[in-house]
Amino acid sequence: MPENDWIERLNAHRDGTLMDTLDIRYRDAGPDFLVADMPVDERHRQPMGILHGGASAALAESVGSAASAMVLADTGRAAVGLELAINHLAAVRNGRITARAEAVHLGRSTHLWQIRIEDEHGRKVALAKLTLLVGHATN
Repeated sequence: MPENDWIERLNAHRDGTLMDTLDIRYRDAGPDFLVADMPVDERHRQPMGILHGGASAALAESVGSAASAMVLADTGRAAVGLELAINHLAAVRNGRITARAEAVHLGRSTHLWQIRIEDEHGRKVALAKLTLLVGHATN
């Protein structure tokens, strides 16, 4: 499936999910990467007025998991999150952040993605590593 079709498909399946709640939108894709972004507003802030680390983690896991789904399309296999590690590098109060998941390892039983999150000025906000377990799809 062409990458642009994937973007439309991923965004069409946001309704009623955490991606919908946080307004995560998929923007660009290639054979070994996926890009999504998310606003930073009152829904995404912690009480101190800065981006909640859990919102960054949700963005990172969403884009990495969706990237594995693209890789595994039409194989009868699916990936589920096994481990997420994230380092928060800078505080963000508002605007928009972008996450780019890039494949590190696409094996038969695991996928490993590095996810870089930046603000709209290109400043590094977070760096995440997502490991997914690959197995047979249950649907």
